[in-house]
Amino acid sequence: MIKTPEKKPSHDRLTAFIRTFRLRAGRWPIEGDAEAASLFVLADAAGQAAELVFRSRGGLPHSNAPILASAAIEFGAAANPLTGALPEEVLIALEDAPQIRALSELLVAEHAVGRCGGATVCDRLCEVIVVLAMRRAIALGTVNAGLLAGLAHPRLCFTLIAMHDNPAHQWRVTELAQRAGMSRSAFTSLFSQVVGKTPASYLKTWRLALGHYRLRSGVSVKAVAPDVGFGSQAAFSRAFSREYGYAPSALK
Repeated sequence: MIKTPEKKPSHDRLTAFIRTFRLRAGRWPIEGDAEAASLFVLADAAGQAAELVFRSRGGLPHSNAPILASAAIEFGAAANPLTGALPEEVLIALEDAPQIRALSELLVAEHAVGRCGGATVCDRLCEVIVVLAMRRAIALGTVNAGLLAGLAHPRLCFTLIAMHDNPAHQWRVTELAQRAGMSRSAFTSLFSQVVGKTPASYLKTWRLALGHYRLRSGVSVKAVAPDVGFGSQAAFSRAFSREYGYAPSALK
């Protein structure tokens, strides 16, 4: 009998966020939205692209270096736990990141010369740069605790990816522990230590964040509740109200 190979656990730590929270770049600044995330390419003394700055909660870079290119970044705003887990400012020296440097230099060139379709090219470049910057932040362990630390962990990342990819699944702690290749007690202790929440608490937070974002996008409570793992509209509404302090209907 030919056996179908078991599907290996996903190691893609970003796709669930990109798929769920629309990643879109545009002109900076966005009027009336001072907290929108933003991206900047800064110059060195010779006027060449030297640093990339991603501001997860808006504002100008701490550095006074000249800005060669900028963009506003929409990525789910406060509903996206990934951007919420990032430091206020992520700084990347371009000499240490050849891929990001090449894209940043192309972005600066497109900014400097008004070619046909230039705005679209700049927006798409910025979106790719943001993904690469977040990939780098996770790989380098930018923070010591919280979601990013969990995604960077060689065992816990598999459990977080599983929850992110399939929030409607009725995950059991033993099942998540198996994903991490650990005993239930060791997994629960490590997860709480690194992520700062119990597995059940994090899963609930993730489900509600998804629900909040989808409600803001116009999806009904009836459709959202089962999609994010709740057995009924009432159960979702109660959990939502406890988490956010207002009912789901307030987002309509």
